[in-house]
Amino acid sequence: MGSAVALALLFAGAATVASARGDGAPPAASRTPTARSADAGFARDMAVHHQQAVEMSFLVRDVTRDEDVRRLAYDIAQTQANQRGMLLGWLDLWELPKTAPDGQGPMAWMEEAGDSHSGHSGHDMHGMDGTAEMDGMDRDGALMPGMATRTELARLRAARGKQAEILFLQLMTDHHKGGVAMARGCAERCTVPVEKRLAQGMVEAQRSELDLMADMLEARGAAPRS
Repeated sequence: MGSAVALALLFAGAATVASARGDGAPPAASRTPTARSADAGFARDMAVHHQQAVEMSFLVRDVTRDEDVRRLAYDIAQTQANQRGMLLGWLDLWELPKTAPDGQGPMAWMEEAGDSHSGHSGHDMHGMDGTAEMDGMDRDGALMPGMATRTELARLRAARGKQAEILFLQLMTDHHKGGVAMARGCAERCTVPVEKRLAQGMVEAQRSELDLMADMLEARGAAPRS
């Protein structure tokens, strides 16, 4: 299991880097997006989404000695912290705020951008828990699809050993599913090429980690949450 985990994480990380790298050039000033664009909305929302993944990863690393789980948690924390820095850096480069404009709540960019993509409005979020209730919602701290609630984070902090491993894998599975839907939305709607490449890399890498986490749950006599 240890070598399989290491290889899966290596390929997942490589997919993200390769997809985002492109020509290595920063987004051009001539393509600077607006504050309400899909590019800016994705950067803001995914930065928040990633921050929770980093938090959950560090939480489980502190309460388990299982090397496979610790290796996965470390990789997720490192990868998503780096990606978060890129997203926030682009907002700085575009001279855009890191908070949404007045009247635009979390995930609003999916709907607004979808209006100009016939048949795609909300397309990527179908099947995500609470999607229809996103506007102005605060589902116990879960602002976006897949995010853990404050109650679930408290349970993770209190859990130990195998119980913590299973809960982490289940919460992170939900988190990745939400992240994949968001990243797919940017891959379809964003206009800045380097950001679209990063988003597609996220889709590929997190799908690979979803398969890995399903196997890790099965090895512990558990399964992803319905």
